[in-house]
Amino acid sequence: MVKINRLAEVLIEHGKGNADLIELFGVADATVSRWVHNKQQPDVHKFYKIAEYLKIDIRDLFYPTNWRE
Repeated sequence: MVKINRLAEVLIEHGKGNADLIELFGVADATVSRWVHNKQQPDVHKFYKIAEYLKIDIRDLFYPTNWRE
């Protein structure tokens, strides 16, 4: 399986978890679980909102943490 996003890693890096995204979007736990396990992808608007919520560059959700180096 190709890894599409780094959502799980980024949440951990920022001290957040699935429950934070469940609250942010008002979606089911199973939905967020599919996102963080790369079984389903949120739409681009949700990725943008996640980046905004975490105060990160949206590219951090897709590239390794050191992509800027």
